[in-house]
Amino acid sequence: MNKEKIIVLDSTLRDGAQAEGISFSVEDKLNILNALDQAGIDIIEAGFPGSNPKDIEFFEKLKDVELENAKICAFGSTRRPNIKAEDDDNLNKIIESGAKIATIFGKSSEFHTEKIIHTTKDENLNMIEDSVRYLTDHGLDVIYDAEHFFDGYKENPDYALQTLKAAQDGGAVSIALCDTNGGSLPSEIEEIITKIQEVITIPLGIHAHNDSGLAVANTLSAVRAGARQVQGTFLGFGERCGNANLSTIIPNLQLKMNFNCVGDEKLKKLTNTSIKLAEIANYSLQGREPFIGKSAFAHKGGMHIDAVLKDPKSFEHVVPDSIGNERRLLMSEVSGRGTIINKINEIDPSIDKTSEETTRLMDKIKELEYEGYQFEGAEGSIMLLIRRELGAYKPFFILEDYKTIGSKVTNNNIIGASAIVKVNVNGKTSINAAEGDGPVNALDIALREALKEFYPNIDEMKLTDFKVRVIDKGATASKVRVLIESSDGEKIWSTVGVSSDIIEASLIALIDSIEYKLLSDMEKQMREYRLIM
Repeated sequence: MNKEKIIVLDSTLRDGAQAEGISFSVEDKLNILNALDQAGIDIIEAGFPGSNPKDIEFFEKLKDVELENAKICAFGSTRRPNIKAEDDDNLNKIIESGAKIATIFGKSSEFHTEKIIHTTKDENLNMIEDSVRYLTDHGLDVIYDAEHFFDGYKENPDYALQTLKAAQDGGAVSIALCDTNGGSLPSEIEEIITKIQEVITIPLGIHAHNDSGLAVANTLSAVRAGARQVQGTFLGFGERCGNANLSTIIPNLQLKMNFNCVGDEKLKKLTNTSIKLAEIANYSLQGREPFIGKSAFAHKGGMHIDAVLKDPKSFEHVVPDSIGNERRLLMSEVSGRGTIINKINEIDPSIDKTSEETTRLMDKIKELEYEGYQFEGAEGSIMLLIRRELGAYKPFFILEDYKTIGSKVTNNNIIGASAIVKVNVNGKTSINAAEGDGPVNALDIALREALKEFYPNIDEMKLTDFKVRVIDKGATASKVRVLIESSDGEKIWSTVGVSSDIIEASLIALIDSIEYKLLSDMEKQMREYRLIM
């Protein structure tokens, strides 16, 4: 049976760009556009045409862009009060943008009409209908964003409905009902949408903000009530507390509510798309994001792990692979022997709990933990450790020598640290020097530059997090544990290093991170080769 389609409109490039701390370059916008298109998004709201030099350049470049799945949408407002639609620069910029779809917002609240834009209720209705009709007459499909609709409906339901009728009469193809202040409850959303469908005949959508932490719940409630278009942003970027999070909405609708948003194959790109967008936005994922987070399917407790290995449904609400994520069994003091066996079997399925290799590995892990290592969450290091102990690993390079020079302050100017590294790859050496914000950053840059001639794909990765913890407190000779998180834009992994020297501990984790990246890429190429053969 075919699933009913839900239209997904992504506003990361417009509403998401209004989030505090987010700033997209034109190149960033083009990369986001491509990622959203590949993820199967139906409509991508590109921004305000002509509102600033960056958007002017972006819309010019869009005229030469061909997308596989998505349609470009230009955003703007209804005409200004007391002028003709054809004289409104905003509307004309939308037409000139080349976009085939427009979303225009107007006031669906009596309060906002009279107190914020200082016009009459009748003129506001004219503004909505005139603007929609003007764009429609120029060949655009118009989505009317009914701004502050739910607050307006609670104030004056008759007038709020009149604004929707004005958009409908002007020729809008659909109406997005906006919970602009993010203050409504799911029960209110569902009740109001159910009522207005008795009056409005064109399709309805939902645009929810997260000020009450309910944007996802409100969006799902709107769909339950009959909305067939959802608007939001990946990872919930947006003003104040953000927008409805499409990374959570899409899998809920598709896997749990039996709707089709992006199709099953595109859904498998959800995690990678979210990671890519976080990288572009320079946004640090916390790991606990529903569905796509690094910890979303991470299991630590021994009883939990045992149950998951017997039947994943025991502690997983969906199949991780369905959204492109993966199960992670964390190494810790409470995870049990079964965890290490499961990881060993990914490399050698013939080994079991009674094998000599298992005992040797368990002893090695205990020894390293005694030294201060903690492998929980450091899946990169644990997989490399297992391969080394099983004799199933050959290093991609050897660090023969390194030197760092620390930073200092001279006349209030901070001089960055520098590093020199010498690496050996299959008997061939490479020496490189680099400057960085600190010694670890300088080592990272120098090491990757030295390896780039041998492994060009090393350019894809970068460090995304760096944590240091003193293991034995109270002495300058205490050991430190360094946990590094890295990403190549598609995957996130962590590695760990321990030493009494923070630089050496960082270097151990850094080398593991690079080795893990190179190993993962090699295994991926081998899998693709086997598929071709």
